[in-house]
Amino acid sequence: MAAGDRIQIDGNIFEQRHGKERVRVGRVCRSADGRHFFVEWNVSISLLSDCVNAYVRADNSDIVATDTMKNTVYVKAKECKEQVSVEEFAFMLAKHFTSFYPQVTAAIIKIVEKPWERISMDGQPHDHGFKLGSERHTTEVILKKNGSLRVTSGVAGLSLLKTTQSGFEGFIRDQNTILPQTRERMLATEVTASWRYHFESLSSINNQPLQFAEKYLGVKKVLMDTFFGPPKEGVYSPSVQATLYDMAKAVLGRFPDVSSIHLKMPNIHFLPVNLSSKVNPVIVKFEDDVYLPTDEPHGSIEASLSRPRSKM
Repeated sequence: MAAGDRIQIDGNIFEQRHGKERVRVGRVCRSADGRHFFVEWNVSISLLSDCVNAYVRADNSDIVATDTMKNTVYVKAKECKEQVSVEEFAFMLAKHFTSFYPQVTAAIIKIVEKPWERISMDGQPHDHGFKLGSERHTTEVILKKNGSLRVTSGVAGLSLLKTTQSGFEGFIRDQNTILPQTRERMLATEVTASWRYHFESLSSINNQPLQFAEKYLGVKKVLMDTFFGPPKEGVYSPSVQATLYDMAKAVLGRFPDVSSIHLKMPNIHFLPVNLSSKVNPVIVKFEDDVYLPTDEPHGSIEASLSRPRSKM
């Protein structure tokens, strides 16, 4: 049963996969000079394999136990003698499952990296001290037994806010519209981005420096630089949609090995507080300096940008 294939059983169409979700692993690497490096990963494994007999004949002889998958995560983590990126660890797992088990036709590995960051004390990076950050590095690697490969990386929970240089004008107005037009508002969002690399096979990534960790930091920097603009003057955002497109276009322009990017950017509202009272029934405007933070309901804006002939 090849990856993505469907078979007919008793006149019905049947598809299946099985795996292990939320396998948590922490890994410490130690350099020769005594500095420690730490990562924490949440790993999900899904295998497509020829194990139909387990479903239709109660024959488990072709099943890779999900507990074995969990243990494999720890074994492969132990085998990492040096720092590896979350993408490289996903490669290790995918290659193991597709090569070690004859019946496995494809492996789908998803990993979320928890954002532990090295702390500094008195301006000095600590050798073994870390604090928890905010946004998370994500990846999905899909590897078929024939070597066909798809690599998607991303960032989740990237919270961005600017207190000015944002507006929203010229939108459709009807009997249900009460939102005023403005050229001055706060803009806040929590970016979820995923970008696909152009690699299409294992052979296309062998014997070349991949630098996934550096590219992750680079993409994140381009997204933030485009959102905020220069430190002093900033950049005006006429809408979340326009800013999203500029961010996506900037990533494709900066990274030639990224074939497509998907961005989801909810418009998280900070509403100016206006008060009135019995003594003073006239609304007191706070001149856009006191806000009510809200997280729901919020606007939902997302889009993808791909190079020609790119498959997202």
